[in-house]
Amino acid sequence: MEIGIWGMGRMGFNMARRLVDSGEHVVIAGNRSSGKVDNAVEQGAEGAYTVEEFIEKQDSPRVLWSMLPAGEVTDDMIDHLIELADEGDVIIDGANSYFRDSIRRAERVRGAGLRWLDAGVSGGIWGYDVGYCTMVGGDADAFEYAEPIFKTLAPPNGYAYLGDAGAGHFAKMVHNGVEYGMMQAYAEGFEILKKSPYDYDVRAICSLWNQGSVVRSWLLELAERAFEKDPNLDSIRGYVEDSGEGRWTVLEAVREGVSANVIAGSLFARFASREDDAFSLKVLAALRGQFGGHAIKEAATESEK
Repeated sequence: MEIGIWGMGRMGFNMARRLVDSGEHVVIAGNRSSGKVDNAVEQGAEGAYTVEEFIEKQDSPRVLWSMLPAGEVTDDMIDHLIELADEGDVIIDGANSYFRDSIRRAERVRGAGLRWLDAGVSGGIWGYDVGYCTMVGGDADAFEYAEPIFKTLAPPNGYAYLGDAGAGHFAKMVHNGVEYGMMQAYAEGFEILKKSPYDYDVRAICSLWNQGSVVRSWLLELAERAFEKDPNLDSIRGYVEDSGEGRWTVLEAVREGVSANVIAGSLFARFASREDDAFSLKVLAALRGQFGGHAIKEAATESEK
């Protein structure tokens, strides 16, 4: 199946690779900077150096997947695709977009005679190897048409159509809110262990807990990797960004009257991290770096303090 992916960042590039390597799809890879397109071509994709070329290289009905950062840049890309695409083409937004933006964008896309899907994608920098869990909302017929793509990208049983426009991004928003809370619980637990009267090897604790305990998880595996590389996380500053989904989850909890104490607390802990440097916050920073390739702020040297 043909698919165009515009945006060759960490996620988009590896998604293109996974689709190409399956041997089941032709991928047209586009990006604003030509170097990243060249890299995708080296991996077997067809390159598109302009949005016009991106459209021209595909036959209608096209699948046009925008894999850009959430916000204005995604709006601009969708507007550009609307101008150039043909009736019946499918536009997919794979960014971590606010679901209310997805509903608004779907109205514009449908008004132009095109079809809409919002895809909440989880898998980070490991998705190429293990697959991308994908939560999809939008037009049901568009999902059926594009389903072979989701099947290739995801691990077994790792994708689903969840409802009308915004449903995919809403589910991904809550997914990330839960992720915030899980990470915070691990981070606080490891700080308690570090400050205890016992000389724990926290990497070994991670490994131990992953052997059948009720708190075993992939996040715990990633924590073990981080501790193996830097047992005390001395090279990491406990500064943790939030990319929006946690805030949106808390906002929706307020709208719906849901008590979301853990998720709200984990969000506020990230705010506090920008003023503090506790070990628990270093754990959070290390985990984000492990699963998502997010930038880590290095600890200040003595001369910089």
